[in-house]
Amino acid sequence: MNTKNSIFLSILMIVFLLSFKAFDIEKLTAFNSHDEDSYKVYALKLPTNLEFSGEPVPLDQPDIRERLDKELLVNTYWQSNMMLLLKRANKFFPTIEKILQEEGIPDDFKYLAVIESALENVRSPKGAKGFWQIMPNTAKEYGLEVNSNVDERYHIEKATRVASTYLKKAKKRLGSWTLAAASYNRGMYGTDRLLGKQITDNYYDLLLNSETSRYVFRILAVKEIMSNPNRYGFIFDSEDLYQPIPVRKMGLDTAITNLAKFAKEHSINYKILKIHNPWLIQNHLNNKSRKYYEIAIPEAGSY
Repeated sequence: MNTKNSIFLSILMIVFLLSFKAFDIEKLTAFNSHDEDSYKVYALKLPTNLEFSGEPVPLDQPDIRERLDKELLVNTYWQSNMMLLLKRANKFFPTIEKILQEEGIPDDFKYLAVIESALENVRSPKGAKGFWQIMPNTAKEYGLEVNSNVDERYHIEKATRVASTYLKKAKKRLGSWTLAAASYNRGMYGTDRLLGKQITDNYYDLLLNSETSRYVFRILAVKEIMSNPNRYGFIFDSEDLYQPIPVRKMGLDTAITNLAKFAKEHSINYKILKIHNPWLIQNHLNNKSRKYYEIAIPEAGSY
């Protein structure tokens, strides 16, 4: 190959690479920019009025505004996490909202479940489990079954009712829904002692440890963003959201020796059975006491 041909081919290669970079890269990446402002980070305008369960937030106080601003910034600019929360909420909120309404708990408490678990059946380092992050002793105290075979903290309906029972008790003892929410983190008796020690009856007037000080504001921030996603830059269509899977409940009061076989008999597989019944811990259900259980089976055609 002579020198002129080499130079010509090199020029062609450079032109091709530059064209590819200019034309194709934007199509191949999720980081498409519609305008130059997409790369700027803006301070957030705080809402002028905000309430939790009908109880106003004193936004005229500078420390309250700063605490809210912090949580709004953290949750707005952790975009991937918030987008996942919005998608999961569409799937799980209908179940939680229905039970909260039946139990007489304000709808805002669904956001407490969001900050506790991100709407996943997670386990904390301290042993709390499920959407509502219930500790084992609390679960047993409030009537949930917790053992190596069954853990009803992973049962969204039953766990939501237990959380509701706790919150009603806390509201009655502490006097407000905001304090009931704070006590979900601090503990009912610990919160009550602090109120007496500091001679106040208001969450926003308490001097608290870092975690409980942030707790209600995390709920408020998540509520504000998830209630007004477009305002905070979260754009999606309804088909982008995760959808609830319709199920039928199969009641039984007997043991199941092999859940994988049981699943196959009901035209699903073991994985799908466990997705919809995460409270079944092992590949069998002991049920020596002949307790009545309801197992969720997805409707035909859901998978």
